Amino acid sequence: MPEENKKPSEPEQNGELNRRQFFVKVGLGSIAVAGLGTAVFGYQFLSPNVLYEPSPVVNAGKPESYPPDSVTLDPQTGIYVVRESRGFFALSATCTHLGCLTAWKPELGIIACPCHGSKFNRDGTKIEGPAPRPLPWLRMWLSEDGDLMVDRSNIISNRSNRQFVRV
Repeated sequence: MPEENKKPSEPEQNGELNRRQFFVKVGLGSIAVAGLGTAVFGYQFLSPNVLYEPSPVVNAGKPESYPPDSVTLDPQTGIYVVRESRGFFALSATCTHLGCLTAWKPELGIIACPCHGSKFNRDGTKIEGPAPRPLPWLRMWLSEDGDLMVDRSNIISNRSNRQFVRV
């Protein structure tokens, strides 16, 4: 056979790649990277996205630590512990208007919101301001150890269900 009819041969197996082999390997590598990325994002999508929050049940301490006829704010938990002659009860310290932390004003005898001027009396009833509702009462009880316990997630909405913790 004459030399001119010979087809160009594939590169010999000495480690060289021709153009076709190079693009096949690049394409397969790209598909592998895309598949791996899809698997990672799929795993993130299917795994639960959990926020661990502190317990809504708060230990408010011993009843003896509250002076008679007092309103005490715990800014860490956002609750008021109110002690009256009838007993103890707890109020949320979060304003029902836009969620600001309210403050007890003992000289005026009111709970006031510093953000927009809502005012509440010591049992949480709205006196004035833009707040649409009174401050909610929270469930309170006495633990076996004699501590006052408050459940911030258990709002007492019905006025007839409001109870005082007597010590």
